[in-house]
Amino acid sequence: MAKLNYVELSVESIVTVRPFYENAFGWTFTEYGPDYAAIEGGATTVGFNADTTQPTPPVLPLIEVTDLEAALASATAAGGTLRVPIFAYPGGRRFHIVDPAGHEIGVYQSEH
Repeated sequence: MAKLNYVELSVESIVTVRPFYENAFGWTFTEYGPDYAAIEGGATTVGFNADTTQPTPPVLPLIEVTDLEAALASATAAGGTLRVPIFAYPGGRRFHIVDPAGHEIGVYQSEH
């Protein structure tokens, strides 16, 4: 079966969005030049593409955490803007936050 293992987000500037993900989720980046950086080593690699000649279309990435309230506090402290407050759904709870580059990110905690 095929599985999703890489998500690429279009950004205007790596410098603008990188601190948000470092501070909100503790991620570290590998740089691939001035217009590309990636978070590697997890279940899914996330790439940030600032190359205006090849922009990436929008997606809704979902990030799983073990403490939803702590993640919300970290994400807002890191400069994220809350778009959808914490809500319950079958199997867990989540919120949506907008990063400094304007991407909406879903952050969830599973009931399992």
